[in-house]
Amino acid sequence: MIVVDEFATIRPDDASDEMVKVRSLLAANHLGLDSQVEAFVVCRRDGRIVACAGLDHNVIKCVAVADEFRGESLSLRLGSEAVKLAAECGQFHLFLYSPPHNRPFFRGWGFYPLVEVPQLVVLMENSPIAIHAYCDRLRQQRRPGRKIGGIVLNANPFTLGHQYLVERAARVCDWLHVFVVREDASLFSYADRFRLVEAGVKHLERVSLHPGSEYIISRATFPGYFLKDRALVDHSWAAIDLLLFREYIAPALGISHRYVGTEPFDTVTETYNADMKHWLQYAASSAASVTVIEIPRASVRDVPISASQVRRLLARGEFPAMQDLVPAPTLQFLERTFSASRNVTKETERQ
Repeated sequence: MIVVDEFATIRPDDASDEMVKVRSLLAANHLGLDSQVEAFVVCRRDGRIVACAGLDHNVIKCVAVADEFRGESLSLRLGSEAVKLAAECGQFHLFLYSPPHNRPFFRGWGFYPLVEVPQLVVLMENSPIAIHAYCDRLRQQRRPGRKIGGIVLNANPFTLGHQYLVERAARVCDWLHVFVVREDASLFSYADRFRLVEAGVKHLERVSLHPGSEYIISRATFPGYFLKDRALVDHSWAAIDLLLFREYIAPALGISHRYVGTEPFDTVTETYNADMKHWLQYAASSAASVTVIEIPRASVRDVPISASQVRRLLARGEFPAMQDLVPAPTLQFLERTFSASRNVTKETERQ
């Protein structure tokens, strides 16, 4: 008997019963449907969906194969179809999440482990050298000193609070490395955010400003950071991002301390700060620990400065009220970009 497998692409918003079958297959594999998946590759055999793999931008997730078909060449074909779908979407540098016990399965797909949260999840990518090439580029910007600091900013937009954090850290470090989150999932584009941070720290000595990467708070390393509707982020996602920083980025630059502002408003960031201390300082790792220093957030009239506060004022067009909250380059950018067009909506406050 000749077995014919049919591969197809379906979308999670498909109103047919196809997604019901995908959910059932995932459940049988002890997996849930990730809300960020944009498309699924599915394999049908005799009309039954027996395998699936989801794609969220450049991240493969929600991979499942029916019990009776595991070990066949079906799994390799599923991986090939998933990579093909990613290529059709313009995604070639791919990441993949898996339970640790499935790591050999995905090695067969050409994916290599990056970091692992023991007994929970392993992050893999489809290159054995990409992370090492990235770290080689970072090493070229390594600077001497006993106390080397690191800061990661989203800066949506860059405020006097961000500037205060960088200034305080730079004052006590022999050198400070500042990274700007590259993910374009905020109100302001990465290009604009980077330019505003650059303008806001150019007066400081012994500070290097680095572009973000897929290895620092991205959809691949920390998808929960961009899901603000969730009350808490599963700590395994934060662990992935922080272990990447501890095991690859910090050693490449010699970073011994990571600085962060206190977080009185956002639950996601507050949780991330707490996880930071655990995974960078205390968790078992082959890499040296990185000391986490929390700096009290700068305040105006006893109210902590926040980017969300600036966005609320922006939504109402209250530019004069922002003068005490943002550096001059940020205010000029906001006035130039939003004042003339008045293209400001309530969405501004939520992003």
